[in-house]
Amino acid sequence: MRIINKIGDVFEVKITENTKKYFQYIATDMTMLNSSVIRAFKKTYAIIDNPNVESIINDEVDFYVHVVLRWGIQMGFWQKIGKNMNIGTIENILFRRCKDYGVKQGEEPIRISHQWCVWRINDDTFTYVGELEGENRKAEIGIVIDAPSIVHRMKTGEYDGAYPGFA
Repeated sequence: MRIINKIGDVFEVKITENTKKYFQYIATDMTMLNSSVIRAFKKTYAIIDNPNVESIINDEVDFYVHVVLRWGIQMGFWQKIGKNMNIGTIENILFRRCKDYGVKQGEEPIRISHQWCVWRINDDTFTYVGELEGENRKAEIGIVIDAPSIVHRMKTGEYDGAYPGFA
């Protein structure tokens, strides 16, 4: 079965047996592996609630993240429930990644990085900034995150994987 996702699509994510949350596909970021960018919303709904798409997308945004939407659908982590072309303002969304992320077997992972790059959706290049200062400290982690980790963040407010922090 071919899965086609389009900008504006809204997805439902089961958080617990009794609750769910939503996110919306808002962009494709050529800067980060041509991946999909979503905005996850803060409000938690009862599993029996059936909010309309308009009220969902007018909720406060919790976070932005890169993801492979198709994998989350195939693995049963989320399902498409509607579409709305109001995707908010994407020009000011800021992402970060560090140059020293990753670890070889037997090595200790980097806990604090001093080698950061930042970018906005579809920038031509990453901007190397070294230390994160000012608005760059608010940048979202910009690597492509797997579906289970996105659900974990929607549940807890944090990712479950190890990624360097900043001082």
